[in-house]
Amino acid sequence: MGETLVIAVAQPPCEPYDITANAAAHATAVRSAGARVVVFPELSLTGYELDAKAISSQDPRLAPIVQACAETGALALAGAPVHGEASRLYIATLAIDGTGARVAYRKMCLGSTEAGRFTAGSEPAVLDVEGWRLGLAICKDTGIARHASDTAALGMDVYVAGTVKTAEESARQDERARQVATEHRVWVAVASFAGSTGGGYARSAGRSGIWTPDGKVIARAGPEAGAIASATLKAGRSNPSDSAR
Repeated sequence: MGETLVIAVAQPPCEPYDITANAAAHATAVRSAGARVVVFPELSLTGYELDAKAISSQDPRLAPIVQACAETGALALAGAPVHGEASRLYIATLAIDGTGARVAYRKMCLGSTEAGRFTAGSEPAVLDVEGWRLGLAICKDTGIARHASDTAALGMDVYVAGTVKTAEESARQDERARQVATEHRVWVAVASFAGSTGGGYARSAGRSGIWTPDGKVIARAGPEAGAIASATLKAGRSNPSDSAR
């Protein structure tokens, strides 16, 4: 495990359904973040538009993000609807680096409206980045204790989530992050959608953040689209440097 890991949570502006424009915004965020890992909100590539078409990991419209990751050495964790077995649809996290994109995780805990179109993922997932184990989550997952404990059982150092919440739900989002951090003694990084999007989110929360294993916020973005917060995580310690912009 490396001594440090620089991680950023980004909330780029989003055009509904417009993968080309949104991929360009993701690429800009990756270049601006200066981080090894850049986390994006739930369904960040389409907006929270539950009727959006699925995205293939081979979609050429993702090329700007791949290029930005190649230039910076970053791993981007972006949100998208994807196809799975038997043409099932999933809400997923795409792991994108300088070599391409792949589906890294499928959301396990669906909201009631989501369940009308999407299938729940069947298992938790972790990614290894230079020896750091990143446990993956999407929105409602963060409020289900079993999800965090099952992910922790795989061995994780950081619990990483993309979310969409209303401004009024911001405090609940923070409490969930603190609870996971303190119960499992892990860092937590939450990228929260900012601005308006589908599903009735006329004013989403933003305020993405990074928490130490003892539950303290050490990096925080504002509520506005385009904001990024980052921190340098240190192995076995909770006194990182941080920034927000």
